[in-house]
Amino acid sequence: MIKLEENYLQKLFYRILRNKDIQTVFQPILSLEDGTVLGYEALSRGPVRTPLQNPAKLFTYAMENGQLWELELLCRTKALEAAHALQTKGKLFLNVNPNIMSDRKFRQGFTKDYLRRFQMDAETIVFEITEKEAISNLNHFKQTVRHYKEQTYHIAIDDVGSGYSGLNILTDIHPHFMKLDMQLIRNIDSDQTKQSLVKSLCEFAAHSQIHIIAEGIETEKELVKLIELGVHFGQGYYIQKPAPDLLPIREEVSALIIDENKRKQNRSLKRLGGPFVKEMSTPFQTLEAHVLIEEVKTLMHQDQSVPGFCVVQGNRVIGVITRNELHVKISGPYGYSLFSNKPIIEIMDTDFLQVDVETPIHTVAKLAMRRDAKHLYDFITVTQNGDYYGIVTVKELLEKTMEIEVNVAKHLNPLTELPGNLLIEQQLQHCVEVQEGYAVLYLDLDNFKPYNDVYGFEKGDQILMHVAKLLKEIVLPSDFIGHIGGDDFIVVASAEQSVKYCEQIIRRFNASIKQFYTPKDVANGWITSKNRHGEDELFPLLTISIAGIMNHHFHTTYDLARIVSEVKKQCKQLIGSNYLFAE
Repeated sequence: MIKLEENYLQKLFYRILRNKDIQTVFQPILSLEDGTVLGYEALSRGPVRTPLQNPAKLFTYAMENGQLWELELLCRTKALEAAHALQTKGKLFLNVNPNIMSDRKFRQGFTKDYLRRFQMDAETIVFEITEKEAISNLNHFKQTVRHYKEQTYHIAIDDVGSGYSGLNILTDIHPHFMKLDMQLIRNIDSDQTKQSLVKSLCEFAAHSQIHIIAEGIETEKELVKLIELGVHFGQGYYIQKPAPDLLPIREEVSALIIDENKRKQNRSLKRLGGPFVKEMSTPFQTLEAHVLIEEVKTLMHQDQSVPGFCVVQGNRVIGVITRNELHVKISGPYGYSLFSNKPIIEIMDTDFLQVDVETPIHTVAKLAMRRDAKHLYDFITVTQNGDYYGIVTVKELLEKTMEIEVNVAKHLNPLTELPGNLLIEQQLQHCVEVQEGYAVLYLDLDNFKPYNDVYGFEKGDQILMHVAKLLKEIVLPSDFIGHIGGDDFIVVASAEQSVKYCEQIIRRFNASIKQFYTPKDVANGWITSKNRHGEDELFPLLTISIAGIMNHHFHTTYDLARIVSEVKKQCKQLIGSNYLFAE
């Protein structure tokens, strides 16, 4: 029986080669930032309703019988023919065994003349390297990859995360793409370990300028989590199953990707305001509206740490009852007998402080302290998308606020009391993550050194404190001001506020700076000081230059700072106070 099966598979396989009986199907690879199609992976299928229809069985048989080259050549040819016929747009991902790729015949095949037959350019082709067998000669393979990169082909490493070799090869050949193994993606929305690993790979990819593609996305929750983690591209059955035709992407998939990215950007912008209340809320037990007051009293007696309860309808908070308010209601000679058998809805407070999980802690503290004396020490209700999430007590809120203030104070500039470089770095990292909706303004005083030389450091410090005061008065509390050091300041704000900030800062700086000069110097419009060569030189009165970037995409904070510095140099070449944004 085994021999008969082997004979059948052999005849079937050679008939496939002879008749070129391979079907190419295409699966789209989408951007997880805007839902656009990056390209398509070409997948090969054997004859329908045969043992070799499954590509894994087909390629395994070819490898075991020394026919891998012939099969791969057939599959690539059919893929290019199908892609040409369908006029595919974007990149075409072709699966290639690394040892086949090093073969001289493979090199001869992928020439510009060969691709021209299919009206394709080398930069549209991505060789997706699959390690079906170990690379026989790593050095030769690395040279081969370098050759194709020089010819403008792109390289992708498949099944990253499935084993050591997949990770090790990344550092050897530095591909353009790495594709995360589908087992790493499966149920990632509920697996913290997988999330941590993918997040680490995203950070590695950002520093290495490699794009990540998540394979095997099968659920909406997996897709949402991958967007949250910062994965660049994705493919899988949830997005679209492989098909012989190029099918349009479902509207709900595109809309989901766009909406989730907007939510992610909003979360990142809010994060500029500081830690969220979500980080400190406790999910205490809730009560239904019909629960009797007597039962509530018993619950509070059993656990003295409970500050009170939220009363819910479904999962929406409709009122609260605090320990103090319950005591007030049922105390007195008739209180208990009057209320004990009534539902809690009768005495609950419907005027309570409710905040979303993504509200910054310092904002919650301000809201809590604005309450009237009667409710000043009531707990705060925390919700997520309108549903109950937990509560925060005033004691916890004050302790956390003090902790934050102490930590921030450690990193403040001692002169201006503005956040220093550590906190600035954190803000810039958020800008790298958010990519949209933000602006970074780099402020630098022009001719500050000559002023210091003439008027002294004490007067120079007064000007720095004056600039800090102006910024605090102009910039909204929800945005960030930092003091880099010397006469360099930074503002991180929402994009829509940035131009208005620049104009206000320049106007108020120009109007106020003369107070720091003698009347004679103001009348002259300049001061005399030594230049870097030790010679007397006339220097204009102080002006301010503001270099800005808005909604740029960066891989690292270093890249962001480098571009801002370049814009600053251009801005300082202009006469007077000016602002300039990167193009």
